[in-house]
Amino acid sequence: DGMNVLFIVVDDLRPVLGCYGDKLVKSPNIDQLASQSMVFSNAYAQQAVCAPSRVSFLTGRRPDTTRLYDFYSYWRVHAGNYSTMPQYFKENGYVTLSVGKVFHPGVSSNYSDDFPYSWSLPPFHPSAEKHENDKTCRGKDGKLYANLVCPVNVTEMPGGTLPDIQSTEEAIHLLNTMKTSRQKFFLAVGYHKPHIPLRYPQEFLKLYPLENITLAPDPWVPKKLPSVAYNPWMDIRQRDDVEALNVSFPYGPLPDDFQRRIRQSYYAAVSYLDVQVGLLLSALDNAGLSNNTIVVFTADHGWSLGEHGEWAKYSNFDVATRVPLMFYVPGVTTSPGSQGAKVFPYLDPFSHTGGSAPQGQSRKVVELVSLFATLADLAGLQVPPACPERSFGVELCTEGSSLVHYFNVSEGKVQEGCENTERCSDEEPAAFSQYPRPADAPQWNSDKPKLKDIRIMGYSMRTIGYRYTLWVQFDPSNFTADFENVHAGELYMMENDPNQDYNVYDNTSRGW
Repeated sequence: DGMNVLFIVVDDLRPVLGCYGDKLVKSPNIDQLASQSMVFSNAYAQQAVCAPSRVSFLTGRRPDTTRLYDFYSYWRVHAGNYSTMPQYFKENGYVTLSVGKVFHPGVSSNYSDDFPYSWSLPPFHPSAEKHENDKTCRGKDGKLYANLVCPVNVTEMPGGTLPDIQSTEEAIHLLNTMKTSRQKFFLAVGYHKPHIPLRYPQEFLKLYPLENITLAPDPWVPKKLPSVAYNPWMDIRQRDDVEALNVSFPYGPLPDDFQRRIRQSYYAAVSYLDVQVGLLLSALDNAGLSNNTIVVFTADHGWSLGEHGEWAKYSNFDVATRVPLMFYVPGVTTSPGSQGAKVFPYLDPFSHTGGSAPQGQSRKVVELVSLFATLADLAGLQVPPACPERSFGVELCTEGSSLVHYFNVSEGKVQEGCENTERCSDEEPAAFSQYPRPADAPQWNSDKPKLKDIRIMGYSMRTIGYRYTLWVQFDPSNFTADFENVHAGELYMMENDPNQDYNVYDNTSRGW
């Protein structure tokens, strides 16, 4: 009678994980999940900023259909009364529960995380969340600052805790409640870290001695990068510790030693996150729910760590758009476990070394907009129909497609029962992302322009072989892009330029 769903979404997590081949990070619990999962190594978000990405994958619609490119509108009012993934599960008999940051809070989810449409109970937000940007980081002078790099003593924090710790505790409480209720559940857990500020328990720094931390492989601004493509990382510049460095706008690089400290803290925050995921999955085991619960793990987008001279997200590069994506499906991605066997014993990153290889891995290019269809399919629900070309009046449809045909199928084999070949494996899959800009040159609001200020939209297509981006004129009053009016282009050939440093757009014929 269908499986439960545990949906874990992380804020700003690029795939710096052992199971994705990162040699430095210590992420034993997420790696252990990957070892029992179908792992997609080329998964991409539809826009590299929180609210648009989350609304996109939770509705199964692209940003041009949700009409959300910033943080300031609610799709049900602004674009169309679209059903969400948790709403669909709720309407199909599931108890739907939200913990932490699942929808982006505020206007974009109607100040309610889309309750009561999407959730059976009002969503839980950790009380410590309101202190995220307070001055809680102790400087060398002993005073408190609102820093970017912020290792802390948890006992000194407001309430003696941190938001992600509270979210894990609440999610475990809900799992134990659901164990006794015998109702199917869809539990979404949204973790904050490694979103800035990089505030995490200071002991995690021990895992990453500064002498082991390198700079990005390409910490310079590429020579042929169009100025419209560059994100000037304003939110980083506004932190007390970065402001004190007095870095020139927009291209001035951060000092090398500070770059290393950011990278060190990002890794430390990932290991802190890994502990939270480990505790949550271990609780799933202890509640006896591992054998009848699908677990999906992903992020809303990536994060630049100095590549191309950039920090944060706000771009169309892989470092900003590529995310981890894995699905644990009992009996599908694993052999049916003996009842009561531990699938996810907690692993301590301070003592556990070595990652586990993913159970099944697909290099196919996939998109987060496909999450809705895939989870419905895995849970045995009817997969929502594909949207027509313009779907503003259609409440239930999806612009993604189920990825289940990639599970347990040797790549390239013709899939059976796949009537619409275009959505199967006959064509090379592509992922589409986009990013808005207010102007051709970097300015104070280039990273997060409000809708009324958007003048250019960068539409980007990623295949296995290349990333191709066109920056075109955009009219925010009627949401139209003019592909005849191209401001700039980018083309990166992945085989000999995996980091996307050498733009060959001007060397090629524009005809394609």
